[in-house]
Amino acid sequence: MSLNTNTWNRLRYTLYLPIYDLIADRIFRKYRKRSVELLAAKPTDAILILGAGTGLDLPYLQGYTNLTAIDITPGMIAKLQERAEELRIPVNAQVMNGQQLEFADNSFDAVILHLILAVIPDPVDCIKEVERVLKLGGTVMVFDKFLPDGQRPSILRRFFNQIASTLFSDINRSIGGITSHTSLQIELNEPAALRGTFRLVRLRKPE
Repeated sequence: MSLNTNTWNRLRYTLYLPIYDLIADRIFRKYRKRSVELLAAKPTDAILILGAGTGLDLPYLQGYTNLTAIDITPGMIAKLQERAEELRIPVNAQVMNGQQLEFADNSFDAVILHLILAVIPDPVDCIKEVERVLKLGGTVMVFDKFLPDGQRPSILRRFFNQIASTLFSDINRSIGGITSHTSLQIELNEPAALRGTFRLVRLRKPE
């Protein structure tokens, strides 16, 4: 049985903290940059970075003045705050559960979801919360690993997912299956890392 709960996520990412940047930065750097470009937000837009980790997206958000970053792991947020100070980027950083956002409806112009929908215990709860706090016409950029919509994982893949989801990430989720529970529309879905296993997906909330 998978141990993918918020408590386990907080514990494992606290343990991973010393090596997290070494793993999550270099190989994904260009895709983070590309994602921010595709977000096409204005410098003054209210932007939420959900599952912000140590702040590896911040170098590509310089010049933005209304950033909010949340993560469930206190150590990650502490590292993010250090990075924000080094880059002189104003960020409202908070420890928060991405499945229960403590923000009012229609609070943000844009949301960034990098490497979180395949990690968070309930991605449907998460995306519903994103939809709730996103303004009408707002944009979401997703960067993560997904199965092609409609493809069923093999028995072997389902077996290995028990290990993968416990240690780092679910490998059997599809973006269409997640967003189908919301009004969010997929505007763009382009291949990214590992020959398209990772995707860059832009979502929009209808006006």
